[in-house]
Amino acid sequence: MSMNSFGHLFRVTTWGESHGPALGATVDGCPPGVPITPEMIQHWLDKRKPGQNKYTTQRREADEVRILSGVFEGVSTGTPIQLMIENTDQRSKDYGDIKEKFRPGHADITYFQKYGVRDYRGGGRSSARETAARVAAGGLAREAIKAIAPEIEITGYMVQMGEHKTDVRDMSQIEQNPFWVPDAEAAETWAAYLDGLRKSGSSVGAIIEVTARNVPAGIGAPVYGKLDTDLAAAMMSINAVKGVEIGEGMSAAMLTGELNADEIFMGEDGQPLYSSNHSGGILGGISTGQDIVVRFAVKPTSSILTTRQTITKSGEQTKIITKGRHDPCVGIRAVPVGEAMMACVILDHLLLHRGQIGENRGTIG
Repeated sequence: MSMNSFGHLFRVTTWGESHGPALGATVDGCPPGVPITPEMIQHWLDKRKPGQNKYTTQRREADEVRILSGVFEGVSTGTPIQLMIENTDQRSKDYGDIKEKFRPGHADITYFQKYGVRDYRGGGRSSARETAARVAAGGLAREAIKAIAPEIEITGYMVQMGEHKTDVRDMSQIEQNPFWVPDAEAAETWAAYLDGLRKSGSSVGAIIEVTARNVPAGIGAPVYGKLDTDLAAAMMSINAVKGVEIGEGMSAAMLTGELNADEIFMGEDGQPLYSSNHSGGILGGISTGQDIVVRFAVKPTSSILTTRQTITKSGEQTKIITKGRHDPCVGIRAVPVGEAMMACVILDHLLLHRGQIGENRGTIG
């Protein structure tokens, strides 16, 4: 199986399966001299790990990261960094009943059609468990960003669960509830809503928004190297993601040119000042200096307790109930994953920009 890597200069390759002995990431291209400890990376993994509350899968994984290479005396050496996370709470017997069946809504059938073999224990590589490796790599990327551009801030949060939306952006509330939602009132409503779904054995989708603040203007490249191209690909690669928007996104189709174009003024600090941010901080694939805003939609977890129709590997019609421990809303744990992918892409483009341009060449005023 190929295609397990992403990035240009900061390149991440993830490996491992949901029910294998371990999973992890090999990160190549991290600049030397970046302070790195397991604790720095662990902070971000702890945001994603399962079993933290009743609204996520009850699989109990410590998700403790081990750094096997590329770090010496607390700093990166510039060589490949190997990150490993052991699986300690696999219950493969939960999947014995579906060994010969394809779960509707899962990648079971397409993996088998393509490769002729599949790991039915939790989905193998197609499992959301794979995202732990991304979060570890994202933690590494954050430390490198801190060394290169410490003013950059990356924040993810949920803005919709099922039909329940919020337009509130009270960032102080994000870590005060299990949904990473910046709205205290919405958190209460969502808790009752998801509790009902969880008890019924069903699931629901979500929309996550990730912002990167204080990214300097000029990051990204035209045509095939666009910053938003790589961000969209990164978010779309996350398990269960079915849609990605940059800035106004799909809603831009409903706006007139007068409403959509972000007017430009000269700020008192001698820097361009925009009247709005419909572009999501990116024009022509290059950052404007405004907040970079990305949203992605996560489908409902397909592993539910409702009986569904499916077929077997031999082509027989049958029924299936997916047992085991599953997230009633996988969007909750997708928040730190989205942050990690944003960090990896932003760092990659910072390094590309530094390599080709150095400092921005165009001055205004």
